[in-house]
Amino acid sequence: MDYKLNSEDKIWLERTFDKIQYKMYAQCQRIGDIIPYISENGVYDDMGERDITWWTNGFWSGILWQIYNATKEEKYKIVAEKVEKRLDKAFESFDGLHHDVGFTWLHCSIANYRLTANEKSKIRGLHAANLLAGRYNLRGKFIRSWNSDHTGWVIVDSMMNIPILYWASETFDDPRFKFIAEEHAETVRKKIVREDGSCNHIVILDPFTGELIDNPAGQGFETGSSWSRGQAWAIYGFALSYHHTKNEVYLETAKKIAHYFIANVANTGNIPLCDFRSPKEPVKFDTTAGVCAACGLLEIAEGVPEFEKDFYVNSAISILKAIEDKCCDWDIDRDSIVSHGTVAYHDENGQHVKLIYGDYFFIEGVLRLLNKDLFMW
Repeated sequence: MDYKLNSEDKIWLERTFDKIQYKMYAQCQRIGDIIPYISENGVYDDMGERDITWWTNGFWSGILWQIYNATKEEKYKIVAEKVEKRLDKAFESFDGLHHDVGFTWLHCSIANYRLTANEKSKIRGLHAANLLAGRYNLRGKFIRSWNSDHTGWVIVDSMMNIPILYWASETFDDPRFKFIAEEHAETVRKKIVREDGSCNHIVILDPFTGELIDNPAGQGFETGSSWSRGQAWAIYGFALSYHHTKNEVYLETAKKIAHYFIANVANTGNIPLCDFRSPKEPVKFDTTAGVCAACGLLEIAEGVPEFEKDFYVNSAISILKAIEDKCCDWDIDRDSIVSHGTVAYHDENGQHVKLIYGDYFFIEGVLRLLNKDLFMW
């Protein structure tokens, strides 16, 4: 897409891309094929050693493939393929995998397949898609989240995982994957998205009927509040469902949630609070919500008429620029870029930290605006 950027934004994007390249070159040299999650005191440990099925384990590979696609530097491809092979161990731990297989294998195997036509990567992607499809509840019309005693649980994050089902349908000319994704998206639209554009994080549904039983607080402040990263998952997730189906209902849903998000971040200098309905004190931000939402806004811009595009593009740029200005660490000797990510409102160890997915979505947003990105979803 031609974003028709002004000269100031073009200069900012090019300079930011240069900084990303310097930082990622040094980081790739330093950490190689470890699987990072949180950077503590400027150092990543290896989540792949602690939990090979952890939901964020695909994002480093995603960053590597994005940078490889933009620069064609072979070192990023080599390391990304090493990470992908490490993740094969996750398939052996069936009880550790759940609805987040899309986050993992879209960013490693499917990214690899899209760029290199690697048949082994295609098989890994199909395996992950089948695992997700196997979680579909036919009576309730939803894909269950998590394992153990969460039989009827659905979380808004799932909207970012169902693109692996759309990919499977498109790649293998098999509509059953798409049918499952659409049914699930419709359930999320009806049971999680509220009329004002805010969202629940979690709903508990009757697994025999699909009727709503409860909506726990999840990673937000309390029941009925508005966890900002959940809003971002919904913005981007519904925009992606529109991308794959051209169902206008999904685009309108994404727009409604986006308008709610944009109105709220305007109150805090375009850096989102962790929960838009939390108490005024203490102030807790979550930059990961901002960078993910920015990518979702750019996806919305792809689908709206020409006269609407600038609103979503400019909103995305404003968020990315605010986060770059106030919350980015460009020291090449320290791991991670984006600070002030928050895992969950009540997670005392996950407040204002550097999270791998914050870096991923920031990089994706910048590359997308430069037309240098790889479509991951």
